Amino acid sequence: MANFDFNAPEFKAKFYSQVIMGAAALLVVLLFLGSYSVISPGNTGVIFNVWTGSLRTVPQGIAWRLPFITQVQSYPTALRTYTMVRRSAEGSSQGDDSIDLPTREGQHITQDISVTFNTSENQADKVFKAFRGADIEDIEATFIRRTIITVAQNTAGQMSLSEVISAKRNELQDHIQSNLSIELEKMGFHLDKVNLGASHLPQSLEVQMQQKMAAQQEAQQAEYELQKQQMLAKAEVAKAEGEAQSILVRSKAQAEANRLLQSTLSNNLIQSKAIDKWNGVLPQVSSGATPFINLQAMKASDK
Repeated sequence: MANFDFNAPEFKAKFYSQVIMGAAALLVVLLFLGSYSVISPGNTGVIFNVWTGSLRTVPQGIAWRLPFITQVQSYPTALRTYTMVRRSAEGSSQGDDSIDLPTREGQHITQDISVTFNTSENQADKVFKAFRGADIEDIEATFIRRTIITVAQNTAGQMSLSEVISAKRNELQDHIQSNLSIELEKMGFHLDKVNLGASHLPQSLEVQMQQKMAAQQEAQQAEYELQKQQMLAKAEVAKAEGEAQSILVRSKAQAEANRLLQSTLSNNLIQSKAIDKWNGVLPQVSSGATPFINLQAMKASDK
């Protein structure tokens, strides 16, 4: 077995040469790996030069950079949703994350809300400047979150409780969306949509609302019954009026028929009908004229 002299100059020189070559190779690999970043689909990259302070945006794909001189950050151009809800594990944060909303009367409810937003390729450098190159997750947890809460609370505070939870709920959502859009645009973001989810009332308010709804339902039922009785009464009146009108029409028709019948019964017709019923025997005693016989007319007919 060969013996190596580790103290020999030749061995030391060879060892140091291999170490230097290995370090150089490692440095080359690190420099290569640090010379590019991958911009994921649906994102825009922002390349920042730490020496000159210049910014430029690049699309998705590989973004080349100079190690230690430029840094790359990406921001979403695809829609991204930040959600704040009561139910755990459904929102962007754990636990009850619904927003506390005040109303004009000073009452409070909690509200589920989700906000969909993004940036554009020509606005990504603005986002980078505004937040000093912070990750989008950090921006959401700070600026996006605080802005949503502030805008929603200021908007709801101008409405009554009934308007917030029912009467003007769509109007509340529209106002939050328009006001929040202005605030996000200032920082380079574009707001796509605000969606209001479930409203959660404190137990005391829940009881009051249930009692109010029950009273309204009772009032509506009473109103329905009143209208029903009024309709039935009107129907009875209409029926009675119809029957009375029918009797009146029949009476008028009968009277008119009697009048027409009487006008057609002339004296001659009455006498003719009486003669038709006479048996030809004159009364033996008469104190007046012979019934139904006009003697003058008979004499005239004999001549």
